[in-house]
Amino acid sequence: MGPKRIENKRRKFFQTSAALIGGTLLYSLIKPFEALAQPKEEEDPKIDKADLPLWGMGVDIEKCIGCGKCAEACKIENNVPIEPFYFRTWVEQYTVKKNGEVKIESPNGGIGGLKQSVPDEDIFKSFLVPKLCNHCTKAPCVQACPVGATYISPDGVVLVDETYCIGCSYCIQACPYGARFMNPVTKVADKCTFCYHRITKGLQPACVEACPTDARIFGDLRDKETDLVTFLQENPTEVLKPHLNTHCRVFYNGLSSEVR
Repeated sequence: MGPKRIENKRRKFFQTSAALIGGTLLYSLIKPFEALAQPKEEEDPKIDKADLPLWGMGVDIEKCIGCGKCAEACKIENNVPIEPFYFRTWVEQYTVKKNGEVKIESPNGGIGGLKQSVPDEDIFKSFLVPKLCNHCTKAPCVQACPVGATYISPDGVVLVDETYCIGCSYCIQACPYGARFMNPVTKVADKCTFCYHRITKGLQPACVEACPTDARIFGDLRDKETDLVTFLQENPTEVLKPHLNTHCRVFYNGLSSEVR
């Protein structure tokens, strides 16, 4: 066997060995994430989802006074970091000027109240819009999460499992509503949960309970007797960015075309 043939065999051996080692290493890296991405609990086939509530929220823009008590109550109830710019829910002030310019403000998320900064003579119209996670039926954040940390509960609430979250921020980038943030304390994705720890005990979300004008209405969309269903029946409600087809479960009355 000549030296050239020996060299070719040696090269082929090292190439094959490298491929096998690389494949093994890649598998060892991917396998743990495959395990994480599996459903955390097997659904009980005996449980019919139709027997469970399907939680949703209504927001009556015409009743919001911009007091910010909802955002404040949310921060306290859910231990949201006290530093500015971290909110699970917040209130935005929209001001449409006579020249067509739209100014959107939300200092401190609305906590402490919102005050108009545009002179009255320049205002065409002004209104307030509370915002939060829309708990989409077809949630982009769920699709974007590589490890299954973001998921939809059987009763329709989009949640984050902190023990699974790796802090990659993919879900934050995927959310078209800007409703998620990276918690600087826990280092995982954070968002509104409809106060899941409260509603599963028969209580209202903290923001709903704190609202002095009943601008927020929470309830079971499957129960025709709830205030939420009545609200939807009696008002021409809309969802944010309907063209995205995420099938939001937060419904607005009085939503103006300037809202985005």
